[in-house]
Amino acid sequence: MFLVVPGPGMLFILGRAIALGARAALATAVGNYVGVLVLLAGVSAGVGLLVERVAVVLVVLKFVGAAYLVWLGVQAYRHRGQLAASLSAPADSASRPTRAFLEGSVVGLTNPKAIVFFATVLPQFTDPAQGSVGVQVAVFGLAFCTLAAVLDAVWALGAGSARDWFATSPRRLRRLGGAGGLTMIGLGIGVAATGRHP
Repeated sequence: MFLVVPGPGMLFILGRAIALGARAALATAVGNYVGVLVLLAGVSAGVGLLVERVAVVLVVLKFVGAAYLVWLGVQAYRHRGQLAASLSAPADSASRPTRAFLEGSVVGLTNPKAIVFFATVLPQFTDPAQGSVGVQVAVFGLAFCTLAAVLDAVWALGAGSARDWFATSPRRLRRLGGAGGLTMIGLGIGVAATGRHP
């Protein structure tokens, strides 16, 4: 479910696909994947050490992350029309694959949805008795990133192919952003209400 919610990375990839086509969007998706993997490495190392030593950290991270997800969802809903602005982007902006890759990497490295997910959701599925929490978070995160990369590539190709259809109705883009925002709010509430406690 978390994979399907349009977060910053997916929305950026969609924007690149609609504005610049499938090739730039695929390069963006690969860059996003690399950026998120670097982020995962840092988060899994830091969160793993904290969770292994202080059980209450997991609860604090969970509620902070849940509140942040709700905030992101509210922001996504409020600004749901911004994806439509990508339709008017200049054709040469970020159209080169190298530049699209680098921009995607920056989005991946700074993706708050990924940070929240890695730091608050994944640790709930770890078991310190089974080994390093950081390694477990990294393994779960790698599986998540791989599935997300496949989904992002599908979105990039689909949106790149459907540029004309999207361009005829910016309302569709607003609906996509609005639905993503509401879903993110629901996920934030779900994260706060569920999961293991120390």
